[in-house]
Amino acid sequence: MAATEEAADSSGSSRIANQLREEILSGRIEVGSRLTEAELSKRFGVGRGLVREAVQTLSLQGLLVSRPNRGAIVAPEAPREIRNLIVPIRRTLEVYALQLTFDELQEEDFILWEEILERMQDACERRDYHAIAEADIAFHRVLVKRAGQPDLILIWETLVGRIRFHFRRTQRRYENAMEIYEEHRAILESFRGKDLASATRLLKEKIA
Repeated sequence: MAATEEAADSSGSSRIANQLREEILSGRIEVGSRLTEAELSKRFGVGRGLVREAVQTLSLQGLLVSRPNRGAIVAPEAPREIRNLIVPIRRTLEVYALQLTFDELQEEDFILWEEILERMQDACERRDYHAIAEADIAFHRVLVKRAGQPDLILIWETLVGRIRFHFRRTQRRYENAMEIYEEHRAILESFRGKDLASATRLLKEKIA
């Protein structure tokens, strides 16, 4: 296979994995849902080979459980004891990413965050908790990806996959969903500032 064809296949597999990951993390695809190669191949308009690669990727991240000749099912979240371990690790990873990128953040980064916040604001106004979760995860993923370390984003996505319900449970505790938007707005404004220590404190405080 030519290099360009390999790249195209890799891109197609990643696109499918990314879309399914977002839907699983946000709860649009529920725990226990069965996903088959035939259904996914038809949905995405691709061959089963790309679907198989995407499913394997998500299985390695703990989001799916593959079953030979029976497709895959959406895996349950980690038990409470494990979640209590994962949240501090996630906090450490994001603080590390912030420290790596803080002095290098550019306007392009803030434009991307602003676009996510616009979606979050709209979702909060509609109290669409699936969409809120999607925007929440996207907001933090931008920070981790900005660090430019593939291993870091891989570990982060795996951890978030294991505590995905944590986002939605936490969000539903707010009497006013707009408070979720305001908190993320405050985090972004702290990134715009020149005080890394203050930005770090706020990020730590909001990852709970």
